[in-house]
Amino acid sequence: MPQFVKFRLFSRCDALKTLPFSTHRMGMVDTLCTHLHQNNGSVENSLSKVKPKLDSQCVIEVLNSCHPKQPLLGVRFFVWAGFQSGYRHSAYTYSKACKLFGIQQNPQIVRDLVLSYEAEGCLVNVNMFREVLKLCKEAQLADVALWVLRKMEQSFNIGADTVMYNVVIRLCCKNGDIETAEKLIGEMSLNGLYPDLITYMAIVEGLCDVGRPEHAYSLLKVMRVHRCSTNLVLLSAILDGLCRSGSMEMALELLDEMKKGGDCRPNVVSYTSVIQSFCKRGQWTKALDILDRMKASGCHANHVTVFTLVDSLCVEGRVGEAYKLIDKFVVEHGVSYGDCCSSLVISLIRIKKLDEAMKLFMEMLSGDARPDTLASSLLLKELCMKDRVLDGFYLLEAIENKGCLSAIDSDIYSILLFGLCQRSHLTEATKLAKIMLKKSVPLQSPYKEGAIDVLIESGEKDLVNHLTGIRKGL
Repeated sequence: MPQFVKFRLFSRCDALKTLPFSTHRMGMVDTLCTHLHQNNGSVENSLSKVKPKLDSQCVIEVLNSCHPKQPLLGVRFFVWAGFQSGYRHSAYTYSKACKLFGIQQNPQIVRDLVLSYEAEGCLVNVNMFREVLKLCKEAQLADVALWVLRKMEQSFNIGADTVMYNVVIRLCCKNGDIETAEKLIGEMSLNGLYPDLITYMAIVEGLCDVGRPEHAYSLLKVMRVHRCSTNLVLLSAILDGLCRSGSMEMALELLDEMKKGGDCRPNVVSYTSVIQSFCKRGQWTKALDILDRMKASGCHANHVTVFTLVDSLCVEGRVGEAYKLIDKFVVEHGVSYGDCCSSLVISLIRIKKLDEAMKLFMEMLSGDARPDTLASSLLLKELCMKDRVLDGFYLLEAIENKGCLSAIDSDIYSILLFGLCQRSHLTEATKLAKIMLKKSVPLQSPYKEGAIDVLIESGEKDLVNHLTGIRKGL
């Protein structure tokens, strides 16, 4: 057989292999819609006769067939589909269903769903209520979720499991209803269920959010009684809550406990949270003591720790101490000199010491330190705002020579170019425009028109044409 004939046959076979997938899906959607819209009695019984192989696209297409006239039918299908063999809804599918039927704006649809099961004497199971509660979770319906939990027990004699309780408890906590969440945890014990790590994580976050971190801390003893192990996320949440509320003695006590526990040893975030709290209270000695404890435990500071301490000192007018602290971070914690100085530059700008920030920045450029993006952009922007566009241009040129210019925010170029053009610094404006062209940085509105007019008047029409063509891909 000739080669081209073989090729055509194989190509045709390949095409036929791929065709049934889309055809099968379309057929399945039509079949499901037929059983859904023409059910005689129970929707679920009618759908179960199909024995479908579902995927998310198939489910969404069926939901679309119910929108907007039959939202209850669509939600009922969605709940049924969620526990079919070989298929589980994705996070996207829950979000799509909630948005399509406006469940957050119209929570009554969930109540109507459960009431329709009750009115028809529908044979329900625990899987169906799990799906209903997951919809409540996606739509953030705490009151409705609690109602569903009560209804399944009272009207359908179905007991909730730990996962179901966790959904409702977390929703109550996010809604600020800690009292109800605590009652539900007590109810779990009465029903022979034990709160797990997810339960405690929800209640701990809720208690900390409403300013009761001390109570959250006391739950650690309860967890030990129930042999429920903690983790670093939970302990860090309590630690952060204690710091925010000013319960520093408890925070230090918890920090010591964490140091003793293997996988729950405090990390840089934990220590920085405590340092930040002491800084806010002006307790510099204690903040620096935590920094030393941090080093002793083998945990090194990062740029957030640096900025927390340096900025707090600068705000309090203790700039000299901030400079000294940089050496400590570099020598003892291995933070780069560039990161430390960049934090100090930002802090100096914040306390209106622009000239000192400029001096430190130039010292960095003349040495081996590399300034970070934020420090570079903030300093350039501040110079423009203070009408020091020439200083801004020469600083940008120095950054360019250092090879750090790629990190500058693109808006800064346009602001600086506009300022140079306005003040007739045409030589510098032309140089900056060429730098922008070289780096493919487009001119931004509202600075674009003013800069373009001046450059054209100065005889730089070709440069303007190239510069304005960057965004268009010319």
